Amino acid sequence: MSEIKKQIPLRISSKLYEQIAAWAKDDFRSFNGQIEYLLSECVRQKLKTGKPIPKNPDEK
Repeated sequence: MSEIKKQIPLRISSKLYEQIAAWAKDDFRSFNGQIEYLLSECVRQKLKTGKPIPKNPDEK
C-alpha cells in the first residue's frame, strides 16, 4: 500500500530557507525531502527519548 503524503503550507524566513536548501544540496536531496528528513529525525528522537529537541543543539 502506498503512503499518501499531505501538502502543507510552510512559512519560514529566507535565511532559514537558504540554510536548509544548502544542506539539502549537500545531502543530494530536494528541499522538501530535506524538510521531511529533518521532521522525521526530530519525531524519531522525541519518541526514543521522550524529551523535546533542545533549541540549542549543544544542550543535553
